[in-house]
Amino acid sequence: MFAIFETGGKQYKVNINDIIYTEKIDGRVSDKVEFDKVLMIDQTIGAPYLANAKVVCEIQKQGKREKIHIIKHISQKHHTKRQGHRQPYTKLIVKEIKQ
Repeated sequence: MFAIFETGGKQYKVNINDIIYTEKIDGRVSDKVEFDKVLMIDQTIGAPYLANAKVVCEIQKQGKREKIHIIKHISQKHHTKRQGHRQPYTKLIVKEIKQ
């Protein structure tokens, strides 16, 4: 049984016990999170979402990804700007898919 749901502007296809990394979600480790914007479960397609369908996940970790380095350079102006960014994420494990 698989489900496709939406969170953080992205769509995820999951099965039970899958581990996924999503945009930062408020909560602590071992909290349960329910997603009700379910687009599809097995062969059942919503319009746009399925009514009464939920994907229940448990928060495993809150963290930040690796740093990415941004360099902006303007040639012939002797100007270089360096910047770094670490995107926060939430690691989830899928516990249950309710239909």
